Amino acid sequence: MPQPNVLTPSSSDTTTGARLIVDALLGHGVDRVFCVPGESFLAVLDSLHDETERIQTVVCRHEAAAANMAEAVGKLTGRPGVAIVTRGPGATHASIGVHTAFQDSTPMILLIGQVAREHLDREAFQEIDYRRMFGQMAKWVAQIDDARRIPEYLSHAFHTATSGRPGPVVLALPEDVLSDICPAQPPAPPYQRVAASPSRAQMERLHALLEAAQRPFVIAGGSGWTPAACANLTRFIENWRLPIGLAFRYQDTLDNEHPNYAGDVGLGVNPALAQRIRSADLLLAFGPRLGEATTGGYTLLDIPKTKQTLVHVHQGAEELGRVYAPELPIVSGMPELAELLAELQPSKEPVWSGSAAEAHSAYLEWRKPRPMPGDIQLGEIMQQLRARLPEDAIVTNGAGNYATWLHRHFSYRHFRSQLAPTSGAMGYGVPAAIAAKSLYPQRTVVAFAGDGCFMMAAQELATAMQYGLAVLFIVVNNGHYGTIRMHQERTYPGRVHGTGLTNPDFAAFARAFGAHGETVERTADFLPALERALGSGLPALLELRVPQDASTPAATLGQLREQALKARGG
Repeated sequence: MPQPNVLTPSSSDTTTGARLIVDALLGHGVDRVFCVPGESFLAVLDSLHDETERIQTVVCRHEAAAANMAEAVGKLTGRPGVAIVTRGPGATHASIGVHTAFQDSTPMILLIGQVAREHLDREAFQEIDYRRMFGQMAKWVAQIDDARRIPEYLSHAFHTATSGRPGPVVLALPEDVLSDICPAQPPAPPYQRVAASPSRAQMERLHALLEAAQRPFVIAGGSGWTPAACANLTRFIENWRLPIGLAFRYQDTLDNEHPNYAGDVGLGVNPALAQRIRSADLLLAFGPRLGEATTGGYTLLDIPKTKQTLVHVHQGAEELGRVYAPELPIVSGMPELAELLAELQPSKEPVWSGSAAEAHSAYLEWRKPRPMPGDIQLGEIMQQLRARLPEDAIVTNGAGNYATWLHRHFSYRHFRSQLAPTSGAMGYGVPAAIAAKSLYPQRTVVAFAGDGCFMMAAQELATAMQYGLAVLFIVVNNGHYGTIRMHQERTYPGRVHGTGLTNPDFAAFARAFGAHGETVERTADFLPALERALGSGLPALLELRVPQDASTPAATLGQLREQALKARGG
């Protein structure tokens, strides 16, 4: 393949497209990018070479991991995480991170090297039209065909990714645009987040609805929260004595030990909590989309008119009324909303006083460990982790039944201590943990993964070793795709096919990279192994071997199979 001409500016009055890209990243406050190198953006790598003191380039082993790492940074900080990948295969690999960022409303920017402009529309080597490919997967997709407009496009990208409902932006960068000589120009001013606020009339209406309620309930979550907004939300629920649940995989929006906390509203929801929501007369949804997971497959609430008086606050106007028709829809950022909520005061002692304590008591009962088959008791291990880890420890996971023990029995105490995909993407927890540790090296970071989930990103152990990121990886190994096997037994009981796995010795696998690795087969051995792993100073992996029959905290595979056969009259 012919190599592009490498051009350098001839004077301080000129620059290259690639240098304008790096200047724009610096101007918008980017301090790290995640990538897998590719020849289509060599000019950008060359410009990053001059800025290693200000921008860290984290080189990954797979573009899906690079995109997931950028998404994790967006989740943790509220600022767009940035990934750079090459054209064709690189972009398609990275698409999973874009999809997660879209469904999770996470600010993120994906930069893709593109074929040279003169080769476009010829199905050139690895050519894809990214406007069409990412059209329904991103907030905005564009291709920069003129180097002089790079500051404009990057400014638009950062504003779009962070304003309203946050989300991903994709920019394609033809390689000849990156090497083009163009006039030097100052970067655009740093982006500013743009958000709506509730009107006075809306807050007065909300106050009146609260004053008239008998059984109110709050569901909070979604993206866009800040520590100050969470503190204001806490003040609001305390002033009004309100029970509160947190949306699927946003359990870190409120300290789970708070006496008003009723539990997570997601997959495997506590039946008592679900009933509390169904019987509420006023439902205050602050931030979540009220998507499939948070609503129990759209069964928790009636569509489109809910039995409860619904107040739905969301950052994006397009989300309000999408599924549920609220009595009071409000477009607002979460900090703007929470500041006004904290100022609302009840005129008298609420008639539902005591319901928050009842809801929290039910939550504490729900999170007590239940016995599971085998010598590893995951519920007890989650309790041990809850007691051992610092309150600000970051815990990540991907998708799989193993996560139900984490969500049910672990306690999130600190804002942005949970990193998990509401999109249900496997392979997320490992790269997310690596990104978190690179961002906050002083915080303990633990990645939970099932055996299938871990193997989708296992190669990133090399990335953790390369950058000295002492993440603890806990792999729950049950030798199959557990969630799919669960659904298989429910739908086609006894007809197991396509869900079994043959796995390596995960502890030996970790040691092959130079990491610390141990296998744990009994609950009593977990804490000593945990101490050794955390004390190793290295990336560390603990493999927990559990039997296949252990499906969820609520049921074994055998029980699910029996229930399905009984329902069929078998």
